[in-house]
Amino acid sequence: MDADAKHILVVDDDTRLRTLLQRFLRESGFYVSTAKRADEARKFLKLYNFDLLIVDIMMPEESGLEFLDKLRKENINIPVIMLTAMGEVQDRIVGLEQGADDYVAKPFEPKELVLRIKNILKRTPDEKADVSDQLNLGLCIYNMQTKELFSKSGDLIHITPVEQSLLNILGTKSGQIFTREKLAEILGAGQSPRSIDVQITRLRKKIEKDSKNPRYLQTVRGKGYMLLPE
Repeated sequence: MDADAKHILVVDDDTRLRTLLQRFLRESGFYVSTAKRADEARKFLKLYNFDLLIVDIMMPEESGLEFLDKLRKENINIPVIMLTAMGEVQDRIVGLEQGADDYVAKPFEPKELVLRIKNILKRTPDEKADVSDQLNLGLCIYNMQTKELFSKSGDLIHITPVEQSLLNILGTKSGQIFTREKLAEILGAGQSPRSIDVQITRLRKKIEKDSKNPRYLQTVRGKGYMLLPE
């Protein structure tokens, strides 16, 4: 196994699926740990640094969405792919709103899951551009190198990996309009124009004084989104 291999935690109460995923992901070059419940997953999170979590929504005692919500409230910013038998659009939106980075409905093709994992873990070219590190967004400051968002008082504001990527993409080319489709294409990992709208709405609540009348992350009617830092 490559010493630089990424470490993934699979959280699913289905023993058969957990075992199959562990074997397949290991064969694909990842380190893999598994947990059958949310409380067991938390113990692993205290012991290891994971690069990505795969979490089943329908788990006993504590659902995957409840587990994810608590992670985000604790500022644990690890990318998360949700697994579930529910495949409706609204279920996907709920998962994204809770801070998930992608959503895969069962049954799924393991090779597709690996591609989604790699898309999430890789950095987009725009994020590496030679630009100023700091984006001044009024009440907060975003550092494009460390991917951290701080309030002007110095408090760390939690943002998900997808929100980090959006700020890097838009911030690298401030004032340039990106269509929803283009942002979905750049982000990959199963993103869609509708999910981009969800991510933008959630991000505005964190960086704007009035998210319904945004000053920095603006909508250009009929065209897309652009970022206008100070």
